[in-house]
Amino acid sequence: MLEFMVGSSLAAAAGLNAWMPLLVLGLADRFLPAVQLPAAWSWLSSDVALWIVGLLLLLEIVADKIPAVDSINDVVQTLIRPAAGGVVFGAGSGAESLAVDDPASLVADGGWIPVVLGIAIALGVHALKALSRPVANAATAGIAAPLVSSVEDASALTLSVLALLAPFIGFVLLVAGLVAAVWGVRRARRRQRRRAAMSDGRPSHTAST
Repeated sequence: MLEFMVGSSLAAAAGLNAWMPLLVLGLADRFLPAVQLPAAWSWLSSDVALWIVGLLLLLEIVADKIPAVDSINDVVQTLIRPAAGGVVFGAGSGAESLAVDDPASLVADGGWIPVVLGIAIALGVHALKALSRPVANAATAGIAAPLVSSVEDASALTLSVLALLAPFIGFVLLVAGLVAAVWGVRRARRRQRRRAAMSDGRPSHTAST
């Protein structure tokens, strides 16, 4: 169960920002004695991987805060974020850390299982992010893009760190955040439909919340 909490939090973080959990895992393996990645994923802490991931993280942080460019970036990341989710789920669920003393029961039983789970979780979070960003931009004429992006980056960092050091807390925050995000997107879309109906001169029958 702990392995699933670790992996799901890291995969969800990848759905928000593909490179944040990869960098956190690599740095943790490099500098924290309590965190040791499985041999198959040890390349994440190599000098080349850390530099490349760090530069890509910086690029995404900047691109995701520019209205219109953020939506283009989400399209580009449709394949990258789920792939990163598969990597970090497999690597994180198999890491020996302060929170996970029994490494990789999922990986030992079937190496493909955590990768597939990570892809699915990251893809779901990415889809929610990609759908909500245009709604927020349209409602605020793009003003909300930097703020929303900063919140997403902070959430990705928090989930990545908690996944390794306090997976239960990270998992609870993940579930709460997903529920709040789904509710917020649905509410924003209802408001858009009401405004569109009013501009067309038709009464809206959507109940307010």
